[in-house]
Amino acid sequence: MTDRRVVIAGGHGKIAQHLIQILTAQGDRAVALIRNPEHTNAVTALGALPEVVDLESASVDDVAALLHDADAAVFAAGAGPSGGIERKDTVDRAASVLLADAAEKAGVTRFVQISSFGAGEAVDDDAEGTWKAYISAKTAAEEDLKGRTALEWTILRPGGLTDDEPTGRVTLSAPPLDRGTVPRADVAAVIAALIETPSAVGKTLMLTSGKASIEDAVAGV
Repeated sequence: MTDRRVVIAGGHGKIAQHLIQILTAQGDRAVALIRNPEHTNAVTALGALPEVVDLESASVDDVAALLHDADAAVFAAGAGPSGGIERKDTVDRAASVLLADAAEKAGVTRFVQISSFGAGEAVDDDAEGTWKAYISAKTAAEEDLKGRTALEWTILRPGGLTDDEPTGRVTLSAPPLDRGTVPRADVAAVIAALIETPSAVGKTLMLTSGKASIEDAVAGV
């Protein structure tokens, strides 16, 4: 059993909900940053401490106060498929930058950012506008994080996300990696393991379903 305080931005998201349950089961304290107060009961039922904050309007001081005494921060927020082009920037990029700024101010060094396949790569000119905005935002968020020497960061780029049952079997590697899918529950399990893996610090990792156990895959990073 562990006893870490892990703050999760986007705490009501699907990956975050799985992560909360995993952290709680292993004795950690999950703090769920949520925008909608109507989600309070849902994340509380999963075992998290809810904190209502809008990362599109909050200040660095606001968020840093919520990171007090945390051992790690996880950026799991996203504008979602209906968020529109503008919110791809204000959530997928700017909110990650805000959380990183707040983590630095609060002295929280461990930071895991959930990114996406396609980030850091050129986007076809004929790609759909929302997708281009999403990948551009994720790439910019990654570049911001990579420039921070005060944070022990890890960037995780999962493949196509599914709601399938977890398999506990993944492929986790530095880029490049063939495209594939991965259950959100397995993504959450990998994040929980990466938080306490020093060898993952300063690395960008790709994730799909695969043949290795999560324990072995993370140990091999």
